[in-house]
Amino acid sequence: MAAPMTAEIAASAARLVVEEGMEYGAAKRKAARALGQNRPTLLPSNEAVEDEVRAHLALFCADTQPAELRALRELALGWMERLAEFRPHVAGAVWRGTATRLSAVQLELYCDDAKSAEIALINRGIDYDSATRPDGHGGEATVLIVTVRSQALADHVTLHLTVLDHDALRGALKPDAQGRSWRGDTEALRRRLTEGAT
Repeated sequence: MAAPMTAEIAASAARLVVEEGMEYGAAKRKAARALGQNRPTLLPSNEAVEDEVRAHLALFCADTQPAELRALRELALGWMERLAEFRPHVAGAVWRGTATRLSAVQLELYCDDAKSAEIALINRGIDYDSATRPDGHGGEATVLIVTVRSQALADHVTLHLTVLDHDALRGALKPDAQGRSWRGDTEALRRRLTEGAT
């Protein structure tokens, strides 16, 4: 069972995730600072924050979140179909079922050539920004950031296209501690949309 302060940080971080669209890592650090804590050992796991996010959504967003999640999943599916040659997988809140209109759509592209996805966007006339993030193996991955319009949400949505090596795909499919997958391919996302799963 989580220590009381760790649980409080998780609940506070969950509010930041839902209400401000923050990523889990940044939300945990901001929540800890706001509570006057700076010990990394007190930070909750992502799973603990996600549990609190689900509770927050059920309590405060039950009337709006399911439709927003569906709109984001449909948008993700469309982009996955467009980028099929890069073995796209959807990750993050859109895949795990906790996304709201403030969430970025996280797509991971598993490429044989790291520059190929960027070249594909250029060839299709798609404007993007570029950033980096840790790749989980001591290196950095390129993130191509695209802003698109969602008709269903009548708003703009941010896509984060993380470019990863094709060989990283095998390890990416390992489940979490509860046996749930961290990401899914096009067919898996299509099934979730068809079944209405969260």
